[in-house]
Amino acid sequence: MSDGRGTGTGSGEDFCTCGVLRRAARTLTSVYDSALKPTGLRVTQFAILRILDKAGPLPVTRLAAEAALERTTMARNLDPLERRGLVRVAAGEADARNRLAELTEAGRRALAEALPHWRRAQEEVRRRVDPAAVRSLAEAIGSH
Repeated sequence: MSDGRGTGTGSGEDFCTCGVLRRAARTLTSVYDSALKPTGLRVTQFAILRILDKAGPLPVTRLAAEAALERTTMARNLDPLERRGLVRVAAGEADARNRLAELTEAGRRALAEALPHWRRAQEEVRRRVDPAAVRSLAEAIGSH
């Protein structure tokens, strides 16, 4: 039932699904960021390292799409990773305007160090939110 302030879980006119999901996303991001804090990575940066580890070098535009980020947001996340030597961003061979991002050996080590912290956050989130409900929501809104 709605609490009358637009923050409840009821189906009333004042209930804003977007607002509730945004607050939930911020809360979950905080859980992951807190867990990853000892590594100096934020969860978005961790996700970028994982994508590059699995996919290999990618054009920055494609990396942004894979991470569900705007290109400018991707650039803001790549800069500190590049300064730390965790990723290398260079002009593409075929087209110098096409920047290519790749994981470095230091990035692989940082990812390996971060994985146990991320797994602890995963377990905490799974205790709080049924993974089947997350999958169902992702399928329903087409964001998986």
